[in-house]
Amino acid sequence: MKLVIGNKNYSSWSFRPWIAMKALGIPFEEVLIPFGAPLGNPDFKAQIARYSPAGLVPVLVDGNIHVWESLAIFEYLSETCPEKHLWPADPRARAEARSIASEMHAGFGPLRSECPMNFRRPVRTRELSAAAQQNVARFEAIWNGCVARHGGPFLFGKFCAADAMYAPGVARLHTYGIEVGRETRSYMEVMMALPAWAEWKAAALRESWIVAEDEVDWPTVLSA
Repeated sequence: MKLVIGNKNYSSWSFRPWIAMKALGIPFEEVLIPFGAPLGNPDFKAQIARYSPAGLVPVLVDGNIHVWESLAIFEYLSETCPEKHLWPADPRARAEARSIASEMHAGFGPLRSECPMNFRRPVRTRELSAAAQQNVARFEAIWNGCVARHGGPFLFGKFCAADAMYAPGVARLHTYGIEVGRETRSYMEVMMALPAWAEWKAAALRESWIVAEDEVDWPTVLSA
């Protein structure tokens, strides 16, 4: 299988299936297509069109099968690699995991907009709008509730696709120095301690592409 992704520093959607497959031991070949004209890759759309009719990353390629959209990738992997347990075995927990994963896929726009994923950014606080603060509160309610109900240390006990869906959220809260409660911070630390997390971060820090719209401190980032 191949996983087609974008810049590791910025591509939150690529991060989701990548960390899931790495953490769960699903082998794949990585194909990285950087995005972000003019300082990134002006040929991104032409290059990604070889893999996805939607023109976006990530894309999973398995022979002549192409799967795009993160949740669709997780469902495909769940069917083709059932021994990896991408979703919880218990039907009630599995339903909850799919629900919160879908909520992440469709929501949290203010926080995403105000705090784009950026592993290269030094950790420092940023003032959030009321809407983004509500997003953070919802993150805390989801994470703390799941860990309490299912015993931790991950959302449903063991790492699963739901944790992968919220991995960029963990990165955002950490990078932008967002104040959270002790339970939330504990979950964040568990996620950031994953070897797969360290591998992704190290690669992100080695990248030289710059996407201005994902640099909230622009243009000072260029001289930092």
